[in-house]
Amino acid sequence: MSTTRVAAIDCGTNSIRLLVADLDPETGGITDLDRRMVINRLGQGVDRTGRLAPEALERTFAACREYAEVITSHGVTPERIRFVATSASRDAENSDEYVDGVRDILGVAPEVVSGDEEARLSFVGATKELTGGQFPSPYLVFDLGGGSTEFVLGTDDVQAARSVDIGCVRLTERHFAGAELPTLGQISAAKAHIRGELDKAAEAVPLTGAATLVGLAGTVTTVSAIALELPEYDSERIHHSRISRDQVAEIAGRLLASTHAERAAIPAVHPGRVDVIAAGALELLEIMGRTGAAEVVVSEHDILDGIAWSLVQA
Repeated sequence: MSTTRVAAIDCGTNSIRLLVADLDPETGGITDLDRRMVINRLGQGVDRTGRLAPEALERTFAACREYAEVITSHGVTPERIRFVATSASRDAENSDEYVDGVRDILGVAPEVVSGDEEARLSFVGATKELTGGQFPSPYLVFDLGGGSTEFVLGTDDVQAARSVDIGCVRLTERHFAGAELPTLGQISAAKAHIRGELDKAAEAVPLTGAATLVGLAGTVTTVSAIALELPEYDSERIHHSRISRDQVAEIAGRLLASTHAERAAIPAVHPGRVDVIAAGALELLEIMGRTGAAEVVVSEHDILDGIAWSLVQA
C-alpha cells in the first residue's frame, strides 16, 4: 500500500481545524494521525465592522503556531500542506494581515476559496465513504458553517453547488445579539433571513428530491450529540448517525428557550459553541423543512477531508 502524508487546515468563521493523515488514493483509505479543532471565532464582528478583529487574529495565529508544531512532528513536507480559508476572511478589509500572519507561521498562504469550491471540497470529504445501499445517491450535502452554508448536489461527482450567507455566527450576531433568550420576533426575523438565503441556494441547487441528505460541521454534529444524549462529545458515535426532523425540531426549540448557562450545561456542547448553537439548530431545522427530508445523515468527514484529498489529486 502506497500512502501520501498530508496536512489540511480549514479556517472558518468559528473554528480552525487540522487534519494530518496518510491517504491511499488507490483504495480511498484515510488514516488519521492527528485531527483537532480550536474555536478561534475569526469572524467575530466581521458582519458589523467589515474587519477581522485584532483579538480574533491573535487567537487564529496562536492556533496556527500549535498546528505548525504538529505538522513538523509528523514530517509533512510544505508541498503537502494546504490551508483553506472560508467565509470570514473573504471580504474583510484587513485580510492581508491575516494572510501574511499565516504565511509567516506555517510557510503556506491561506487560500481564500470561493463558496462553490468550498462546496465541492465538502462534497468530496463527506461522500467518499458513502457507498452501498445504506446511503443511496444522489446526495444533497450541506456544510453549515459560522458565516456561510454550502449546498452541493451530486452522485459520484458534483452536479450543482451554491454558497449562501447564513451560518450560526452570522445569524446570532445579526438576530440574537445581546439576547439572553431570543424573542418570537427575533426568531421570526432569523427564519425569514434563512428562508431568503435558501431561495438563493435553490436557484442553483435543487433542494428537494435527493435520496440522502448529509449534514456537516459543528452545529450538525453537536445537535447529533444532543440527540444521542452523549455524556461527552464522541465522534465515532456521531459519524454517520441519523437524526430525524422531529428530533431536530425538539432540540432547536429547547435551545432557543434555554439560557446561556443552561446551554453550557449540556455535556456535548463545546464551550465555543454555546452562544451560537441555538441559531445553528434553527437553521438546521429550516434546511430540513425546505428539503422535505425526514432525517439527516451526520458526517464527521467534511471539507477538512476534502482539502486533504485535494493534495493527492493529479
